[in-house]
Amino acid sequence: MKNLNKYVSAYQDQLKKGDILIAYNELVKFVMKLRTEFIKTLSDQYSFAGVLHGYMDYTYFYYSNDFLKTKKLKFGLVLNHLEMRFDVWLLGNTKPIQEKYWKLSKNTKWNKDKDEMPEYAILETTLVENPDFNDLDKLAERIEVQMIKSSDEILNYIRTLN
Repeated sequence: MKNLNKYVSAYQDQLKKGDILIAYNELVKFVMKLRTEFIKTLSDQYSFAGVLHGYMDYTYFYYSNDFLKTKKLKFGLVLNHLEMRFDVWLLGNTKPIQEKYWKLSKNTKWNKDKDEMPEYAILETTLVENPDFNDLDKLAERIEVQMIKSSDEILNYIRTLN
């Protein structure tokens, strides 16, 4: 690794320009707004945890229902900052749970191109690539529709495992 002071200096220079700081704050606020809206519209289907900011790489929140909780699983709605896309991740509460469900889902459409379990999730599916942040209402609607569709599909798959 380069001298950490050089990285910190470059980071500070970018923050002083202001664009990164504004973009990051607005992205986090948007994810927080999504969570708030989903609590209003989807609380009959899911419970929602707080927004986690990650390390400028991911901003996400967990959501779950009674069925997932009995399996020690949960979903995450994830804004992947590096790829600038929205994903749904299926996660286990513990590493052994993740490994168990990874083995069960290795050959599904979500993991068919992967040789190894994703770093943080059992499976990942993209909801929106290249989001248009100039129309946040339309983007939020698109994310919600895709989130429900993907979550239902994953839930239906998990139910077949029993």
